[in-house]
This record gives sequence, C-alpha cells and structure tokens, in this order.
Amino acid sequence: MKRPPLVLILCAVFACSACVNTPVPPDQAETLAAAAYLKQAGAKATPAEQRAALYLQAAAEAGTQLGSRSSGASARIIYNQAATDLTVLLRGAEQGRLWNRPLTLTSGSITYRLNFAKASRDGVWDPDQFASVTAAAVVPMKAIHRSDRQEGVGGALVGVHMTQPLAAFSPKVGVTAAVTALLDFKGHAATLTLMDPTAQPKARVAGAESLLNADFSAPLAYYPDRSEYWNGIMGALHVKSYMGTTGLYELQPYDAQRIPVIFVHGLISTALMWRNVINELEFDPALRQHYQFLVFGYPTGNPPAYSALRLRQELARFYQIHPDARRCVLVGHSMGGILSRMQVVTLDRDAWNAMGRDKAAKFFGFMTKGSVVEEATVFKADPHVGRVVFICTPHRGSAMALSRLGELARRLIFLPAELTSSITGSLGNAVAMITGDPKRMPTSVDGLAPSNPMLKVLDARPIQVPYHSIIGDRGKGDTPNSSDGVVDYWSSHLNGARSECIVPGPHGSCELPQTLTEVRRILTLHLQESGHQTGRAAQR
Repeated sequence: MKRPPLVLILCAVFACSACVNTPVPPDQAETLAAAAYLKQAGAKATPAEQRAALYLQAAAEAGTQLGSRSSGASARIIYNQAATDLTVLLRGAEQGRLWNRPLTLTSGSITYRLNFAKASRDGVWDPDQFASVTAAAVVPMKAIHRSDRQEGVGGALVGVHMTQPLAAFSPKVGVTAAVTALLDFKGHAATLTLMDPTAQPKARVAGAESLLNADFSAPLAYYPDRSEYWNGIMGALHVKSYMGTTGLYELQPYDAQRIPVIFVHGLISTALMWRNVINELEFDPALRQHYQFLVFGYPTGNPPAYSALRLRQELARFYQIHPDARRCVLVGHSMGGILSRMQVVTLDRDAWNAMGRDKAAKFFGFMTKGSVVEEATVFKADPHVGRVVFICTPHRGSAMALSRLGELARRLIFLPAELTSSITGSLGNAVAMITGDPKRMPTSVDGLAPSNPMLKVLDARPIQVPYHSIIGDRGKGDTPNSSDGVVDYWSSHLNGARSECIVPGPHGSCELPQTLTEVRRILTLHLQESGHQTGRAAQR
C-alpha cells in the first residue's frame, strides 16, 4: 500500500481527539508518537525547558525510524524539525541561559540530560560561535535566484556570529554560516552537535552515515535585501554619506584552511551585486568547501586610485589580523577590476615616466610627502594576492567617460570635503593634468577616461600574479572589434592573461552562465595550482 504523505500523518495527530481511536496503517503509526511530541513542544505557553524536553523526545522517537523503508521519510521530517526548533529555542530563550551548558530537561515523566558538542576538526562548530540561530526555512529568499539546498538529516539553520562592538570585517547584521543541528541519543543522554555542512556534507546519525540537511543559500539571503540600484547611484553621487561603508566584509566565519576570494564591484554598484554570483559558485561542493568569500564595498564616486588605496589598506589589515590566512583571489568587475589590478602591480616614482618625464616631474613636484595622494600613486604589489580575475574591466578606459553622460556624472558627483582638501593640499594645480580644470577634483569618471594618466602608467607595468580576463561581446561574436556596451575589447584585452573568455553578454555579465562557468573553472584551477590542502581548521 502506498504510504500517505506526512501531512496526512500530522493531520491525524493534530485534529480532534476522537481520531485517537481511529485505526491507522502501521506505516503511519510508527511516527504518530514523534509527531505528537513535536506538536506539544510547539506550544509557546509551555516553559522553555519543558518544551526542550518534548523536542528531544520527538527527535528520539523519530530517530529510531530514520532507517525504515516505510516511514523513514516521515521520521526524517519530524527529526529535522525537532532539531531545528530545539536549537532555535535554546539559543534564544532566557537571554541564552540554556545555551552551551549541560542541561537536565524534564517534561512529565521524561527527563533528558543534554550536552553540547565541542568544536572539532571534523566540521563541528563551536556553539559559542553564534550569537543567534535562525531556521533556514524562515529566511526570505526573494534576493536569491536559485536555492542551493542539500536534502538530508538534521536541522537546517543559519548561524549568525556577531559581537559588540562588531568584530573586524563583520557586516552590521553579523557574519552568517550554514549550520546543521544533529541530536544523538544514548538512552536519555542527548548531545546537540552543530555541524558545518560546507566542511562535512555527511555525518553518522542514528548509527548510519547520512547526508546532512543543509541550506547554503539562506546564509546569503539573510543579509539585508536593499536596493542595489538606488544605493549604487547614491554611493556614486553622494560619496560623503557612504564613506563609512568602505571596507572588506566577511560573508562567512574566517577559516584559515580556506582560500579567501574577494569580490570588488564597479561603478554605480554595491557589494550586494555579488550575492547571487557567490550563491551559484557554492553549488560546486569543492568550491564551497575550500574557499571563503568576502566582498569589498566602497562609494564609487571616489577616484579609483583612492578606492584602490582603501582596498590595499583593508587587505593589509586582514592579513595582520589573520597572519595564517592563505593568499587570496581577487575578482573585480569593471572599475573593480582597476582596483584589483592596483593590488598586483608595483608603481614607483619612475613608473610615472610613462606619461612623460616632464609631466611626471611636475606631478610629483606638487605632491606633499606622505600624503594620501602619494600613498595612492606609489606602492608595491601586495604579496598576499595570488590570482586576479578581471570581468569587463576598462584597463585602458572607456569612451563613455568622455561622453555627455560622463560629463553629467562628473558634475553630479560630490566628493567629501576631507578628501578634496587632501588632494588639493597635495597636488595643487597639478589636478589639471587629470581633470583639465585645476578647480575641479578628479572623480571616478575621470579615473575611467582613456586619457587618464593612471591607466597609462598601470598599462605599462607588469601584473605580478596569474590573471584571467572575462569579456562581454553582447552576443555579436565580433571580437576583436567587440564591445560590452560600455568597454571596448581593445580596452579590456590583456596580452599576458592566462586565459581570455568571451561571453555573449553586456557589461553587467557577472551572473551570465558562461561567466559563472569560467569563474568556477579558474577557481578549480587555482586549487590545483596552489597545492591546497583539504584539512579542516582546528577550531570552527
């Protein structure tokens, strides 16, 4: 006989009491008790410790049926829900008094002794890693284009690491992670284990190895779904209001064993643009296991050289705080590619002779020693960067910066007074070499003009790590005469690239399937060439 779906089982339990005397098929009867305990545990008026005991009883009852052919699927749903709800309850109840300490939990004649598993190398999180946990199923997913779930055993959760004050590189809402809650029983002794499903996709549950139930998209969806379009425009035009957002942000808890991949957005955009790119990359279990993803956010009205300086400073701080971190991979889109390139070249005083010795002498003649401008124009390649991916990057500028639209953008961008004063104090009339007007400060639009001296200087200097180009042609197939609509091929092409992939899309081709396939390939190649080890960190 075909087994009815679980919803019918739960209806049999949750409906009127008269149903108790109604005969039920054996396959339903196996999970009725577990479902009943689960329902009782959900009563919010019941004291938290009593509810916790009921969740444990539901999980214990369901756990005995996980391997059953007839009721295993139903048992798994009940077990997973009990593990999820118990974990959320214990972390949130009574200001965390019930969290990560031995508990004796009683409901009626049932008493359990519950302990929390400690962090370990085999993919177990430290319970104190998370200030809060949220059921993955309740996280709004409208910002995610495709849900990345793994069906299995355990409670699928989003763990949120947050400190007061915020730790370095933490978004305001905290740093999120995929968590799977498991409950193991030896009689009435229970252990709650918080697994990292990105590190260990399987675990032994009720005596058998099982895939872990996990949601890898929910941690990304947890971050606020703000308007990228509006914030991108305002970040470009009203720079002062967005200066405080400049920084490197971890999207997952730091792991010394994983390679950092840092995404850098372009003009009139925000770090949120990478959410679905990261989500798509994490569909590959190997990339999910061996990489950790970060983003660099900044207001895009600032001159690229200044934003690149801020990225350089953030990278230095990251490796100072995490001296055991592996060399990172930078992925830059559009102007973000320029910022990324400025991390992997060395510019000394002589490099600027590429724009003419007399101009270089005049440029540095006006410069104040030790100024922000000097830091932004004379620097060494960062040894912590191991590879760069350029997506639709205007290495030699974009003609759009010289158009009427570019001129309008220049007039609308308002730079912070403290930045403009530091530029004028350092360069004086030499700003005319960039803007053509000594009274007008250089903006991001000036930084993308083909005539900008910085681009000429960068183009004359070697990139000191392996690098790859992804270039859009809008599907016309007309390379090398192609354009992505903003950047022409002659500007985005680099002769020394390890690979060049032409994708049939416009300038905003980051989420294009062909782009994602190429980024996956490059990251897989980087794993192979870096000799990356697969061991896990000592502390999760």
